[in-house]
Amino acid sequence: MMAGIWLDVLDDIARTCSAHGRGDLLQTVRQKRAQLLDPTLRVLVIGEPNQGKSQLINAIINAPACPVGDGRTTVLPTVVRHAEAPSVAVAQASPPAPGRPSGTAVEGAVERTPVALNQVAESVAGMIGRRPGGGPAYVEIGVPRALLGAGLVLVDTPGTDEVTGIGGAASVAAPARADTVLLVTDSTRELSVAELNMLLHVMRSHPNVVVVQSKTDLVADWRAVAERNRQHLAEAGVPAALIPVSAALRLRAAAADDRGLNAESGFPVLIARLQRDLAGKADQLARASVQTVARTVVEQLAAPLRAELATQEAEEQSGPISRLHAAQREVDELRRCSTRWQNILSDEIADLLSDIEYDLRDRTRQILRTVDEAFDTADPLVAWDTFQDWLERSLVEAAEANHEWLIQRCDWIARRVAANFDRYGYDVLPPWSMTMPDDIGERLPELQLPTIDRFTTGQKLFTGMKGSYGGMLMFGLATTLAGMPMINPVSVGIGALFGGKSIRDESKQLLRRRQATVKTAIQRHVDDFFVRMIRDCRDAARQVQRMLRDHFTGLTEELQEAIVQSFRSAKQEADTDASLREQRQREIRLKMTRLAALYEQAQQLTAARSAPLLLEPQA
Repeated sequence: MMAGIWLDVLDDIARTCSAHGRGDLLQTVRQKRAQLLDPTLRVLVIGEPNQGKSQLINAIINAPACPVGDGRTTVLPTVVRHAEAPSVAVAQASPPAPGRPSGTAVEGAVERTPVALNQVAESVAGMIGRRPGGGPAYVEIGVPRALLGAGLVLVDTPGTDEVTGIGGAASVAAPARADTVLLVTDSTRELSVAELNMLLHVMRSHPNVVVVQSKTDLVADWRAVAERNRQHLAEAGVPAALIPVSAALRLRAAAADDRGLNAESGFPVLIARLQRDLAGKADQLARASVQTVARTVVEQLAAPLRAELATQEAEEQSGPISRLHAAQREVDELRRCSTRWQNILSDEIADLLSDIEYDLRDRTRQILRTVDEAFDTADPLVAWDTFQDWLERSLVEAAEANHEWLIQRCDWIARRVAANFDRYGYDVLPPWSMTMPDDIGERLPELQLPTIDRFTTGQKLFTGMKGSYGGMLMFGLATTLAGMPMINPVSVGIGALFGGKSIRDESKQLLRRRQATVKTAIQRHVDDFFVRMIRDCRDAARQVQRMLRDHFTGLTEELQEAIVQSFRSAKQEADTDASLREQRQREIRLKMTRLAALYEQAQQLTAARSAPLLLEPQA
């Protein structure tokens, strides 16, 4: 009944491997099933070189089956099984078929070459019996022993210092499928790190492991070594029993039929352990093996599922969902970009109009200051023609400089607005055609000489007569008091002086009136020039603003259409991917749940297993 339980679990494991498409694991499970149904107990003896593995096997069966001594080295695994008569053969797997990995044995494809009994050492050393180009080989030794006849099979392996060597020894198909593993270490030293690593590695695939401490007859304090080895096993988390033995004492006791010496050798405990494993193979040992197989299979099946779940989460950050988020960010960024460039364009045009007006006002003020300084001394009647030419040139130069600055600032504004579109990776500057007008001079208002008073000869004569009359009359009356006539040389001279002074004073007043009149006329002319030029500059700036606005609005709409289309595609892809990913995640979680249930089912097989399978009483 119990056999049926673990067999059902093992079949469930096989079906799970098949459902996951793992043919390699399915083959392993099938081999384990055949092994567990085999009534024989296959015991694999492993360990580092020169630890007494071959002698241990000889002592167990009380027969010199495996060659020892004289520096002999075991190269081929040696399988010791029951036979009616002593026999030796070299078994070799046929070469792997095309497409099958090298080193993989095929059941039923093993050829055996008989070897003479006196050539056992050469066959174990790999010197005879092997065919060139064949597959893995091992030596089969048949011995007529009751212990072997009960179903015990012992496998001696080549010594190795590496964990990978155990894997190499265990890769041979026929001898490698072990039910019990004996790791042999001698009593001359404690367990090494390599041996502990070997145990941890072996226990992942073999639940029934025993540490055999050999050569106790060579070390007086072997009990202390055994105690320290048990501590090492406990610290390393290796639940393996440790049995100290002495093959020399066992063989000597067998030769002398000494029961006490045989008990001292420790082999009765080891043989009892092997017999108990043989008797419990179909129950306790099988359930422990199924539990180990379940753990291995579940780990290998769950690992890619966990990796796929992690990949699903990573793809959620970098897949269609990420592209959808990126597209949404692009839409938001374009919206911010649109608001940003419109604000920049509006603000820069407003600043440009203010700066252009200030610049032209400053230039015209400098011209007016020069005009004031010039006509503080110059007579407009004399310097007008020369001054008119200078004024026209100065105003044209001021207009050209102001317009040139307008062009530069408009180009700078266009580049600054275009800089907001740099992240989209192409040139967005509009076609630029604003140039200096050729008719700035023709746009200037015409300047005419204003109407000014001239000091004619008649005006001078009249002004001189008025001034001389008053002076002559005043001084003539004064001289009459001295008895002189009113008109005399003194009064006439004084009248002439007063007349000349009146002419000079009137001439200066007329000059100041002419200068003031010209300054006022030029001020009005410059104001007219300023108003006309500022109007032209404002019109040009507004045209540039409208041109830039239309250009970048069209560009924004083009980008928005492309980005919105990309957003729609990303959203559709993200929705589809999210649905597929969610479905796949449900499938993975369902598989993980089934694997967990399978593992739990296997764990329940060993829940009631008795402790002596892995723990032995201290010898």
